[in-house]
Amino acid sequence: MTLDVPRIRARVAELLAEYGIPSASIGVLHDGELVELAIGVKNVETREPVTTDTLYQCGSMTKTWTALAFMQLVDEGKVDLDEPVRTYLPGFRVADPEASATVTPRHLLCHTNGIEETYGDPGEEDDVYERMVENIADAPQVFPVGHTHGYSAALGYAILARILEVHDGKRWDDAMRDRLFDPMGLTSTSSRREQVDETRAATGHLIRSPEEGPIVTPVDYLPRAFDPGGGITSTPREVLAMARVLLDEGMAANGKRIVSTEGTREMMRSRVPVPDPHMFGPEWALGLIACDWHGETVYAADGSTIGQNARLRLLPDSNTAIAMLTNCGPRESFYRTVFNEILTDLGTVTIPDLPAPDATRNLDLSSYVGVYERPGARYEVSAEDGKLHLALVLDPMEAEFLQKPDRIGYELLPVSETHFLMRPADSSEDTQTVAIYDFTNGAAGYLHTNCRVNPRSG
Repeated sequence: MTLDVPRIRARVAELLAEYGIPSASIGVLHDGELVELAIGVKNVETREPVTTDTLYQCGSMTKTWTALAFMQLVDEGKVDLDEPVRTYLPGFRVADPEASATVTPRHLLCHTNGIEETYGDPGEEDDVYERMVENIADAPQVFPVGHTHGYSAALGYAILARILEVHDGKRWDDAMRDRLFDPMGLTSTSSRREQVDETRAATGHLIRSPEEGPIVTPVDYLPRAFDPGGGITSTPREVLAMARVLLDEGMAANGKRIVSTEGTREMMRSRVPVPDPHMFGPEWALGLIACDWHGETVYAADGSTIGQNARLRLLPDSNTAIAMLTNCGPRESFYRTVFNEILTDLGTVTIPDLPAPDATRNLDLSSYVGVYERPGARYEVSAEDGKLHLALVLDPMEAEFLQKPDRIGYELLPVSETHFLMRPADSSEDTQTVAIYDFTNGAAGYLHTNCRVNPRSG
């Protein structure tokens, strides 16, 4: 490995100060060799320094772990990815009878089930995933099953967790320990907040303004409903132990087989297109995002909680994986800069830039204009002076806490007929991408950004 660790450490320290992020813990696995570094503090109030053993919340990176455990069920012949969910959960039902009968584990794993996340309050007890499945009997479809991609933050992987619970006869948390953590020899990875050693844990932070700097998050942990899709706490070293299983076709570093070779290959090759391909990647696999970096396929698993962020990139062609956990964020430009510094040192492919806007595009703006929304998210697209504009409507309480206006406006710069760049509204944001697509009767049906899909409502 040719990684210049002192240079990388100094560069990350500069970037942490520039972005106002209290700390970053990074692990690099290259040709079987592991390098770790940790920079910054666990908490801006205590100023306690982080170490490579500091624990961070992994957010939606948890979905990759849950997918691995679920693929073990597939290996064991207990489930089939393409059998209806109600084969394994006979009481499974949503508002749409066709969706009730046809949603499969594969739809859940790659976020094409289309079920709205209206699961109510399932509580914090051990029956939380059973309750979530019961509570969606009247849940509508955001889109027909398999019609498009729309990220499910909690519900899809909670249903998968419930299938695991029914087959294993134990809680999802215990299934994860018995199926993954213990066999892989992981001692710092846990799926329950009660299991986290708080003396080792980083504190999450939010940034409302560069002037104020990072403040401690008001939400220590996500609700338990999010755990199968976002509840794991770990270190970069143990995140990379999971990455090694994928790179080594199912084998852990200790020589134990975790998933079959065919199972890991299926996780990577079973893909659906992502409507907005530019920000994260053009395809979604089973618990992974498939990225195209200058013609090379790279796999990604990202996650955020309210104040922490996680990034993992797998580069099979160069037998490399990089994990970075931070206690603030996410900031796309921070991640890109840090990872490109490391990738350049390693002599591997680097992260491609976002596409440039195409000023020659002559679009029928009226076909994009409208309101696109789901519970908790509302986007209003308008046309003015020959340009498209997007207004993000924030929840009033969220806006008050973040000290932002209720409506944040952006100009949409066309990249293609369906894809746009959304320039940042202030220095605390990065450029984002948006897809507005699926034209019916001359009008777009969906707006897709940050992997979430929002149907036209008006």
